[in-house]
Amino acid sequence: MKQTEVLLQPNPNARIEEFVYEKLDRKAPSRMNNPELLGQYMIDAGNEFGPGTAYGNALIKCGETQKRIGTADRELIQTSAINFLTPLRNFIEGDYKTITKERKLLQNKRLDLDAAKTRLKKAKVAEARAASEQEVRITQSEFDRQAEITRLLLEGISSTHAHHLRCLNDFVEAQMTYYAQCYQYMLDLQKQLGSFPSTFLSNNNQSSSTPVQSVSAPSVLASASASLTSVSNSIVTSGISELKSSSGSRKARVLYDYDAANSSELSLLADEVITVYSIPGMDSDWLMGERGNQKGKVPITYLELLN
Repeated sequence: MKQTEVLLQPNPNARIEEFVYEKLDRKAPSRMNNPELLGQYMIDAGNEFGPGTAYGNALIKCGETQKRIGTADRELIQTSAINFLTPLRNFIEGDYKTITKERKLLQNKRLDLDAAKTRLKKAKVAEARAASEQEVRITQSEFDRQAEITRLLLEGISSTHAHHLRCLNDFVEAQMTYYAQCYQYMLDLQKQLGSFPSTFLSNNNQSSSTPVQSVSAPSVLASASASLTSVSNSIVTSGISELKSSSGSRKARVLYDYDAANSSELSLLADEVITVYSIPGMDSDWLMGERGNQKGKVPITYLELLN
């Protein structure tokens, strides 16, 4: 359940805030999610460049698509919370706690019965033996009654499993709907961007009589993206390699929130600066990170090394 909450809301601070408001039985304030924020920034930038320009118009269209994705993301979180997380949480905090309590009581009754039988075996005097037999009958009756209660509760687990199977199916369908919506939104955006003029003006120092070469916008964007990715990867790789080959440490900025999977890892918050270094035998995809007195493994892909 916890990892599902992490998937739906990666920001640990936001999860804590939602938990506090839920315990206070108050509605959490509505905030824009990451796609909606990105969309709004794109729209603002597009308006600054000018909606009449090709680039400004493209930014606005990208921003509108990002906001639609943010709305779909909000619907996924809401649907998953209602149809999957809430029933599971209610079971864990209700029926599961009751079953655990009753099973513990059954174990205690069994121990009482075993102790009574042991005392009966050791009884030598007739009076002591009669008292022990009476104690065995009482503890046996209590054990049988508790065993019946536990059996009835455990029999209800099968229907609970069927209910949670339906809830899990609802969660999967909600994800399918979300990803299908996002895919359709991006297809529509791609078609809109493809309708923009695909020619670029020549530089001012070129002759006006020089013909302008027609270039496909998507191919230029893809080429530029590939070049930037290649340069970025080479810089990051060289920085990481240099750090791993040395015994020193570097400062690194955290790019995204990261929740530690176990005690050997260090949780991260986006935009914080930590100290990282490598130790012999460590996996190539990880570094050791330090924040004050806390330290642990951190994934390289979540970091940007600083000079």
